[in-house]
Amino acid sequence: MAVFSGDWVLAFGILGNIISFMFYLSPLPTFYQIYKKKSSEGFQSLPYVVALFSSMLWIYYAFLKSDNTTLLITINSVGCVIETACICFYLFYAPKKIHTIKLIVLLILCGFGLIVFSNQLVVKASRRAHVVGWICLVFSLCVFVAPLGIVRQVIRTKSVEYMPFLLSFFLTISAVTWFFYGLLLKDYNIAIPNVLGFILGVLQMVLYVMYKNADSTAMNDKQKLPEIPQKIILLEENKIPELTEQIINIVKISALLNSETNPEVSQPSIDGIEEAHEHQNFPMEIEV
Repeated sequence: MAVFSGDWVLAFGILGNIISFMFYLSPLPTFYQIYKKKSSEGFQSLPYVVALFSSMLWIYYAFLKSDNTTLLITINSVGCVIETACICFYLFYAPKKIHTIKLIVLLILCGFGLIVFSNQLVVKASRRAHVVGWICLVFSLCVFVAPLGIVRQVIRTKSVEYMPFLLSFFLTISAVTWFFYGLLLKDYNIAIPNVLGFILGVLQMVLYVMYKNADSTAMNDKQKLPEIPQKIILLEENKIPELTEQIINIVKISALLNSETNPEVSQPSIDGIEEAHEHQNFPMEIEV
């Protein structure tokens, strides 16, 4: 039974490595969009910084535990390389780099350094793996919670432009495989966070299905909108000469009628019309 369980642990560990590798590569379409736009505006760096920090913690935890942790080391080493490349690419195209740099300094340099040094200096050797395991559990939860900012943006804007489906899909599958890996290994620090990862992954996929049609509708509306002003402008340009000609004709007819009614007015001008009205309203004085 132990051998059978060990085979399943190995199987889920290898499957977890493969799916997690695909999960790490799933942001590639996102970064292709950033490359085309030459700007990372609209995308968030927090999930990548938190994922890098979590991978570094899991490597540290795996070295402290030292039993059945080879697969944990391999995938998190790959994760460190890929997440570092993603952050560098993001910074290159970020219009405002200061926020991401603050996150890197706070989490990677200060946070990870403080955890390692305090754990090595303060905690007993027999308890170090247990303490770091709980810290890994907390920050793994943070990795899964980090995309909630994007989920909130999707609900607010009703657009899934900045939430790739592949990222949500591989997050869900990866959470399932690592949950069974931790459960069979009886390492609940690995198993528990992936329950939340599965729930959030399913939530993101549901939101994607709900709002993906809204994106296509909005795109069609944007393509149709420019045609309307052009038609209005053409109609106005065609009507302006006609309206001007009608106004001139009305003025001429009015002046002509007034001139026929009042023979004293010699010129059919606007001034003559005003004078004619004055003569009608105010009679001339007669000197005796």
